[in-house]
Amino acid sequence: MASPFSNFKYADSLTVVGISLCTAIVCEAISWVLIYRTSSYKNLRSSIDKAAKKLETMKVDTNKINVKKSKTKKIDRVETSLKESSRDLSLFKFKSGGVVALVLFVVFGLLNSLFEGKVVAKLPFQPFGLIMKMSHRGLQGNDPTDCSMAFLYFLCSISIRTNLQKFLGFAPPRGASAGLFPMPDPKTN
Repeated sequence: MASPFSNFKYADSLTVVGISLCTAIVCEAISWVLIYRTSSYKNLRSSIDKAAKKLETMKVDTNKINVKKSKTKKIDRVETSLKESSRDLSLFKFKSGGVVALVLFVVFGLLNSLFEGKVVAKLPFQPFGLIMKMSHRGLQGNDPTDCSMAFLYFLCSISIRTNLQKFLGFAPPRGASAGLFPMPDPKTN
C-alpha cells in the first residue's frame, strides 16, 4: 500500500483505525436514513422513554409505602408495555442491520486483502488462548504480541461505533435494554 505515510511507523494501524471510523460514520448514516429519521422510530422511542420514567416513579413510590395488589398489577402492565415497545424497537432496527452488515462485510474483505499476513500493531501485553488466536489470525511467526488487521478492526469498530451512537444521540433508550431475546420474567415461574 503506497501512501505518503508508508514510512511512518504507525501508518498501517492508523489506516485501519481511520477506515474503521469512516465505516462507522457510513453505517450510522445508513441507520439514520433507514431508522432514526422515521416517525415510527420516534414514536417507539418516546413511548419507551415515557414507560421507563413511569415505571421508575412507580417503583420509587412502592418502596415508600405498602404495596397493594392493584399497584403491582399497574407496575406489571407498564413493564409489559415497556418490554413490547423494546421488542418492537429491536425489530425495527433489525431491518437496517442487513444493509449495515453488508457494508461491514465489504469493508472487512477490502481490508483483509490489503493487510493479508501483515502485522499492523504490537500489543502491549501477551494475550491468552482465544484472544491470541483472534489477535494473531492470518499472521506468520510466533510473536504473540503481533496484532492482525482483523483484531484491530474488530476492537475499533466496537468502540468507535458505540461512542459515535452515543455522541449522535442514537444510543438505545434507557428502558430498551431487553433486545430481541429478553431475560425471562422471574414472576411468571
